Amino acid sequence: MSRQAWVLVVIASILALATLVGAVVLAVRVVRTRRLLTGLGAGGKVAFYGALIYTIFPVDVLPDPIYLDDMGVLAAALIYLTRLVHQRRAAGRQLPGQPDAPPDRGQVRRRVP
Repeated sequence: MSRQAWVLVVIASILALATLVGAVVLAVRVVRTRRLLTGLGAGGKVAFYGALIYTIFPVDVLPDPIYLDDMGVLAAALIYLTRLVHQRRAAGRQLPGQPDAPPDRGQVRRRVP
């Protein structure tokens, strides 16, 4: 192989590795939202499991060495789940796995002896 061919192979390998790392990072972030699924309803569960199944399933829009479509699906699911969490928090509903809400500013919290 010529020098130019080796350079192209190295660049393609680096890009493939970078997209794989990006897809893994997004998958880990989506999996971390799993503890909130019971409070997010059916739409949150469908987005979570659908994104993970699409990522793991071998049939993709783009071939498997190119993880851009997987990253797009994972990012979209993460954005959707994050919006659901913010909507639930804004509505004042407690989500599983979340700490208790802080008291209102007008209320004084007393210490229990």
